[in-house]
Amino acid sequence: MTLWSGRVESQLAPEVWDFLHAHDAELLPYDLQGTLLHAQRLHAAGILDDAELAEVAEKLALIEEIDPADEDVHSAIERQLGDVGRKIHAGRSRNDQVAAAFRLYVADACVQADAALAAFAGAILERAEAEAGAPMPGYTHLQRAQPVTLGHHLLAWVEMLERDRARFAFAAAQAAPSPLGAGALAGSTLPIPAPPNQMRNSIDAVADRDFALDYLYASAVLFTHLSRIGEELVLWTSSEFGFARLPEEAATGSSIMPQKLNPDVAELARGKAGTAVGRLVSLLVTVKGLPLAYNRDLQQDKPPVFTARTDISGALGALTILVSGLVFDHDRLAAAAADPLLRATDAAEALVAQGVPFRDAHEQVAAAVRAGTFEAPAPGERLGDVAAAVQAAKERWS
Repeated sequence: MTLWSGRVESQLAPEVWDFLHAHDAELLPYDLQGTLLHAQRLHAAGILDDAELAEVAEKLALIEEIDPADEDVHSAIERQLGDVGRKIHAGRSRNDQVAAAFRLYVADACVQADAALAAFAGAILERAEAEAGAPMPGYTHLQRAQPVTLGHHLLAWVEMLERDRARFAFAAAQAAPSPLGAGALAGSTLPIPAPPNQMRNSIDAVADRDFALDYLYASAVLFTHLSRIGEELVLWTSSEFGFARLPEEAATGSSIMPQKLNPDVAELARGKAGTAVGRLVSLLVTVKGLPLAYNRDLQQDKPPVFTARTDISGALGALTILVSGLVFDHDRLAAAAADPLLRATDAAEALVAQGVPFRDAHEQVAAAVRAGTFEAPAPGERLGDVAAAVQAAKERWS
């Protein structure tokens, strides 16, 4: 069933149909929500009577799937509504209809991302609490730099995720305004009441995909963070570092080497960063040169968002299991953190506390390191109360 066949009498060539066909079944529950809201607006305008509105609501509640023969989710719903479906499209276009459903989809995807982020952050915070005082070396340039604690390092992961959470909240807020009432681009002459939180401009309402870009941007930055976390997990669980051992429920073996335990979850999370960035770029390029208002190019807005939602859920779920099951080697971590050169900056700062200019102190300590005569000072406090920082983070995520 097509919604435009009144103008085009002949059948589309199969090749054209296959090319134009929208694979948008994931929008079904959201288009059902939008259609019910539109039916209520039609009822308020006197276009649907009480019985017709009740019939629409009853039939919408029974729709669970679309037929591959339907052009898109919108035509599938109208077909399954039967005779009353012939009235349901009054005062709207597929342009504002799909924008409304897609906005509901993105808002829901943001809620799902937030829940997965909270679970992952919660798992990290549990480990950070247990490891608040466990010594380990901190790194710059992947070279040992200064001593920190494992809990402090794990809190850095949570800080990244907290910013990701804010980005998904922003994307959800951007998806909240309703484009219903915009019609194809210029509204409707029918006396249909405006929906709650209606967008101000009807042309922008059907053309805007910023909310999808915001979601894909949040996804791209999230996967950039997961890639960094994944890289550290790969390093830490290698024999060369030996800081942690992978849980078997979140690792794989080798088809040929019986001894192997591979960090595939961390590696795939790292690898998906490339496709996450690519999805953002693909939609940016799609919309960058489009004249207002709607163009069929915008059919390409949904596949990257659909895939992003799947990848976010999968990656965060698997990484939550991995981090929860990590077994840290405290002896190996402590031995690496005991390297006296990690306290070279402490030695320079001790001289500064005695009145030595920092640059002079830096040169004196560097000379001792070169000569092999450097002696590390006693450990000093630099990180603050890590346990308290963990509790504060838990409260923010609760």
